[in-house]
Amino acid sequence: MEAVLQPGPVIVDVEGTRLNQVEYERLQHPLVGGVILFSRNYENPTQLYALTQQIRQARKAPLLIAVDHEGGRVQRFKTEGFTHLPAMQTVGEYWDKDPLKAMRAATEIAYVLASELRACGVDFTFAPVLDLDYGVSTVIGSRSFHRDPKVVTMLARAFIQGLSLAGMAACGKHFPGHGFVDADSHIAIPVDNRDLDSILTEDAIPYEWLSDMVLPAVMPAHVIYPKVDQKNAGFSSVWLQTILRQRLNYQGLIFSDDLTMEGASVAGDITKRATAALTAGCDMVLVCNRPDLADQLLSSLEPIANPMLSIRLKRLLPEKAFMTWNELQHHQRYQDARSFQAQIISA
Repeated sequence: MEAVLQPGPVIVDVEGTRLNQVEYERLQHPLVGGVILFSRNYENPTQLYALTQQIRQARKAPLLIAVDHEGGRVQRFKTEGFTHLPAMQTVGEYWDKDPLKAMRAATEIAYVLASELRACGVDFTFAPVLDLDYGVSTVIGSRSFHRDPKVVTMLARAFIQGLSLAGMAACGKHFPGHGFVDADSHIAIPVDNRDLDSILTEDAIPYEWLSDMVLPAVMPAHVIYPKVDQKNAGFSSVWLQTILRQRLNYQGLIFSDDLTMEGASVAGDITKRATAALTAGCDMVLVCNRPDLADQLLSSLEPIANPMLSIRLKRLLPEKAFMTWNELQHHQRYQDARSFQAQIISA
């Protein structure tokens, strides 16, 4: 009987709309635990489903197939039947007019988002964004629900319910908060000079109130908060263990943000970045858009024992099979949710 590999801590990507032989072999590496998809991996729902099935055939479960799919400008699949979803800021603006309608909208939008992904074989999305909208962050902007942490928490909870109705788990990002700084961590190294109390009583509130019972995964920010720690949050045991795990009692899975981003460069080469993230308390690390660096990491990373990884990852994997794309198009609940979220876009 063929042995089933245990999940590894590294999430990699693929280059095109089908697996090539190099990628097929990469997915069998014992350090791999997941795949993240991008717009380049999508042509239509039939093709995407075929790709996700190829990925599953390359490696026995567990293997997480994920995507950054939030709505608004961060939505990887938008054509050939996928619904154009509004930015979460739009939902927050509805809250200011009608809080209950905004909560329903968050649930309906998330259900459409998750059901379309699941019908194509995608397990998980890195959403919702829990960053507060201070009106200064170029990278967060309309991705944020609201400035008020209480509103963000309530709308995020409603959004997570919508994901759950389609059998999908959630990931809150970017802990403890990316909304206060202007710099984009994809291309710069943001620094937030606020003190710990200011951050915990504002930006980190959604993480404490939702907790791992509702939010089974978290992604830290590639931001340095020097009054708390000189390391960026994704490489900081102060943030991930002392504050998130111990003070906030969070027990879910912690993903690093993409280790190829400029905000991660402070830790050194790709192996040093991954080692720093895993040592600090991340369970899994992402290496995106650089297969050369992914291979370098897989060949050089010394595994760090983490008996909780399989347990935490299991909570993110769907428990049941989902309907096909064609079945989804005739599903009344899905059609109703699409109609409701369309009102948000057109209003």
